[in-house]
Amino acid sequence: MELEILGMNFACVLAALADGKIPEKGCLLPLASKLLGYGIVAASTTVKLPQILKILKHGSVRGLSVASFELEVVGYTIALAYCIHKGLPFSAYGELAFLLIQAIILVAIIYYYSPPMGTKTWLKALLYCGLAPIVLGGKIDPALFEVLYASQHAIFFCARIPQIWKNFTNKGTGELSFLTCFMNFAGSIVRVFTSIQEKTPLSVILGSAIGIVMNGTLLGQIVMYQKPAPKKEKKRD
Repeated sequence: MELEILGMNFACVLAALADGKIPEKGCLLPLASKLLGYGIVAASTTVKLPQILKILKHGSVRGLSVASFELEVVGYTIALAYCIHKGLPFSAYGELAFLLIQAIILVAIIYYYSPPMGTKTWLKALLYCGLAPIVLGGKIDPALFEVLYASQHAIFFCARIPQIWKNFTNKGTGELSFLTCFMNFAGSIVRVFTSIQEKTPLSVILGSAIGIVMNGTLLGQIVMYQKPAPKKEKKRD
């Protein structure tokens, strides 16, 4: 009997439980991987929402590196295009689509609250709008595609460095959202496990491993530089 939903086969687990047995590792791990994968995709729809809301609430992008968020958009675009055209299961990369949409919105908000946009900023935006559909549509040479995907690890690495350095020099993290960084960090850890189970290319697993290191560093900085809340003075009778 086959009971498959969204690529998840529940038959062997249900059969084992019906016999009063614990499902075997070879049956349980792939199912757990699929469930976690879809869990990451579902959670990714709100990952950057805390960061967006924090900026809108304070009307400020203090302490945020524009370059970090711009490079993030480029990295998500390349990674999403690669996974789509490699035919990977949606559970293995689906969060990239939602993260890309949120990253674009976030960059637009950062531009809005930053000093007036100059020619350079407009050119970067127009260049992205012109090239992104070509990359996402896979309308480039396969060899170039491989080079682009290999470069996206460096892009994500470089995307975090300006923000990490800015936090270090400012000895503070400004409007950086703890919740968004925590979800990015946790998602990277889970994605390493699911990528191994889905037998994705080693380069995909490497990307998640880099995410653990860089997002973990940002998370550590938020905790390190967090200023204690001022103590309230007790009222005297």
